[in-house]
Amino acid sequence: MAPANQPDHPTGIDFGGSGIKAAAVDLETGDFASERVRVDTPQPATPDAVAEAMVELLAQLPDSGGPVGVTVPGVVRHGVVHSAANIDKAWIGTDADALFTRATGRDVHVVNDADAAGLAEVRYGAARGQRGLVIVTTLGTGIGSAMVHDGVLVPNSELGHLEIDGHNAESRAANSAREREELSWETWAKRLRRYYSTLEALFSPDLIVVGGGVSKHSDEFLPLIGIDTPLVPATLRNKAGIVGAALVAERELRD
Repeated sequence: MAPANQPDHPTGIDFGGSGIKAAAVDLETGDFASERVRVDTPQPATPDAVAEAMVELLAQLPDSGGPVGVTVPGVVRHGVVHSAANIDKAWIGTDADALFTRATGRDVHVVNDADAAGLAEVRYGAARGQRGLVIVTTLGTGIGSAMVHDGVLVPNSELGHLEIDGHNAESRAANSAREREELSWETWAKRLRRYYSTLEALFSPDLIVVGGGVSKHSDEFLPLIGIDTPLVPATLRNKAGIVGAALVAERELRD
């Protein structure tokens, strides 16, 4: 537990394919309230193995005593994981809230990883203060997405899986496609324009935030996309998952 004169900050845990990272988060500022700690993702990353890794991580954060939020790279409904495109298939149907709560002895809530990043960008990052509909996308191996309207998350949007021109959108527009096909920034930007113009036509968002590791090169491609909706790069980058997960944990505790 935290010392008596310090609040019990919520902890965010970001569960990724190669590593699981955690930190306590100060929700007043959106900054880490502890050092960030990391363990390797177990292989295979079964639910029980990941739960053991969570226990190990939390032991490295002895001063964090609040609720815990965990990102999961899959569809999450009411704490239950319903898809496992990039994680062990044993996750499908797993009540991850119950599993992690039981393993850690803490109040744990899971959230889709892109949704966590979206919440963090809206509260503290590139979309802070933006009213209306914000769509946050993460361009990586696939395309993650989060839709947030006036601060309220519409969960599990999975907009990377839209069918566009007969293709799963992320198969052509994700950063992995750019790398795999050795596309120039200009050629990739044309694919992104097709993708983002489709989001624009379907949802009429007020702002689109573009995240993922490639966002650090946003000057190379964002100006080339050329749609009417403002496009801005994400600002929290690799902090977003941890911060967003902590936000979810705190909201669940209040509700």
